[in-house]
Amino acid sequence: MARKAKKRRYSRSSGSDVESEMRRYKKGTAKSGRGGRGGRVKSRKQAIAIGLSKARKKGKKVPKKASKRKTSKKKTAKKAAKKSKRKSSKR
Repeated sequence: MARKAKKRRYSRSSGSDVESEMRRYKKGTAKSGRGGRGGRVKSRKQAIAIGLSKARKKGKKVPKKASKRKTSKKKTAKKAAKKSKRKSSKR
């Protein structure tokens, strides 16, 4: 059976926005916050997030942000299910 081609989740032009932000980060000129008035960017992850948000503002193809609440609820539900299985198997 033929495999389906995977869709690109990010546009190539959004990657260039991230690249330029990474260059700023490496130079030490990348700043965070409203209008760049905040402090210096201290981590690679932060620089990538800033690049992606700039791409979103320009209207480029970038997936929506994953909300923390949804993922944490799933994890806690899984943990609770595991605990209840352990308790029932011990008895």
